[in-house]
Amino acid sequence: MPDIHILDQHVADLIAAGEVVERPASVVKELMENSIDAGASIITVEITAGGMTFIRVTDNGCGISQKDAGTAFLRHATSKLHDPKGLESIGTLGFRGEALAAIAAVSRIELLTREHGAKEGVSLILEAGDIVDISPAGCPEGTTILVRDLFFNTPARQKFLKSDRSEGSGVSSAVLRCALSRPCVSFRFIKDGKTEYHTPGDSRLDSCIYSLLGRDFSNGLLSAETSDETVSVGGYISAPDSARGNRSYQFFFVNGRPVRSVILQAALEQAFKNTLPTGRYPSCVLHITTRLSDIDVNVHPAKAEVKFASDKQVFDGVYYAALGALERSQSPIIADDGRADDFVQLRTAFAERDAVIPGSGKESWKTSGSRSGYESSFKSMQVAEFQKAYGTVGAVNSRKTNPVAYDQPQSAGVALFSSESYKVIGEALGVYIIVEYHDSVWFIDKHAAHERLHYDALVSGSYTPMSEALITPVICRLGHEDVSLLLENAEFLDKLGFSVESFGDDAAAVRHIPSDIEISDTESILSDICSELKHSGNVQPVQRDTIFKMFACKAAIKSGSSSVLHELESLTARVMSGEVSYCPHGRPVAFELTKAVLDKSFKRI
Repeated sequence: MPDIHILDQHVADLIAAGEVVERPASVVKELMENSIDAGASIITVEITAGGMTFIRVTDNGCGISQKDAGTAFLRHATSKLHDPKGLESIGTLGFRGEALAAIAAVSRIELLTREHGAKEGVSLILEAGDIVDISPAGCPEGTTILVRDLFFNTPARQKFLKSDRSEGSGVSSAVLRCALSRPCVSFRFIKDGKTEYHTPGDSRLDSCIYSLLGRDFSNGLLSAETSDETVSVGGYISAPDSARGNRSYQFFFVNGRPVRSVILQAALEQAFKNTLPTGRYPSCVLHITTRLSDIDVNVHPAKAEVKFASDKQVFDGVYYAALGALERSQSPIIADDGRADDFVQLRTAFAERDAVIPGSGKESWKTSGSRSGYESSFKSMQVAEFQKAYGTVGAVNSRKTNPVAYDQPQSAGVALFSSESYKVIGEALGVYIIVEYHDSVWFIDKHAAHERLHYDALVSGSYTPMSEALITPVICRLGHEDVSLLLENAEFLDKLGFSVESFGDDAAAVRHIPSDIEISDTESILSDICSELKHSGNVQPVQRDTIFKMFACKAAIKSGSSSVLHELESLTARVMSGEVSYCPHGRPVAFELTKAVLDKSFKRI
């Protein structure tokens, strides 16, 4: 066994830094939290190149004294915790004394700070955690920290970072969450010289939401609140018709701390049970307040998760706040407390100017005419066009009944019967094609069969999207990171028939969509694609296959829609020739009911 030894202090510091500083967004989050704990009412965050080369956070907080400036960058140096009892009721965002030391260990830092009332401030320069220079300086009250060349001394960590666009989007998300947690603080976020956010800092959550997430999001909110002796909940949830394709717009804050919590998420979605269709999720900005002693904020290195003394009390608080908001859904969108008049007037002015919000689906018309009543592009295609679009692809030769993952198109199979020996009778329930063949009746799931054809064409590369332009683009507000993922994978999206452009930092404008896709499905499809891309940042084989399956399902004939005879015959020919046996998820596409079984059911034999 190799000898056991104590790690070099520098190596230990680098390892510790990795627990706190994963990417530029981690740095910004820690510095903003320090500013909030310092009592700042104005915080400005500036970055360039995604935050890799330049991060500056400026605040008007209490500042740091000259004698404490150097100490602040030592590990476990803190002004927020003094004895073990303090761990039982932590009221500050930071308390471990690790953030500044961790950041300094992997970057070059310049600090400029002055305490309130002090005649002069102090300038401090550090490199890889070592103090290079410290001297008196004239500066405003408060603190400015400049972080340069993040991970310059740990190149192994640099290679795991994403593009400047992605890292910048991560910083945007961190600033957004921090700003939503403190409506009483004015946040300004400047990225590459352009102001992305600027909140008023007027202590009003409604105006904070409006300035950060925009008019469209704010218009779809319902006021939610409840309280008892241990837990109070306040904020806003989305109306059912404003639900989204993912959970990226669910913001939870516990005692002013942004957190991820399965409990809070489950409570919110339970309130919406039987209200939203599958695959749609509510949005929210909810502040939960509990006794400090009832939560443990020391269960995650980045303090992104908390543990509750009573999960049930917190669950019930969020559940009943959301349920009450839904039951009062006829009430004003923003709480009518006498403070929101200017907000309502502004929203009304926008509504009068733009009678229909772009991207809502109500005004989106294709160049070929109205989308209204357009059930499926398959319905408008001639058989020859269908065959041209999807080509001739193989059929599965496996008869497994359990779901299977297909990485290749179905291989050639054996025809069930010849075209001369069967007859398409029609369809039932808008789902099943009915086919008579000798002494049997076959039922074909037209959606599953069509879905398989799409999937095989996508996998084989023979799929050629019939992309159509929208006169009015669909505006998808998916959040900073999701939009960044879409733009970085624009070439892949183009192959599916989507044309996506940036529309602000947190939204994408979709100008072309595949003809097989309903306009109303655009945002949910792109959201699902983003969910897969988050695993790797780009399209890997596993993500590609999952995306193909999802896309094939969305593009296929919808169950419940009626089809004309030649469409049924075309699809039946593909199935009965043996080309299609199972959908991409492993479900059979055809079922046989023999005459003998029918006769037995009617007691004819």
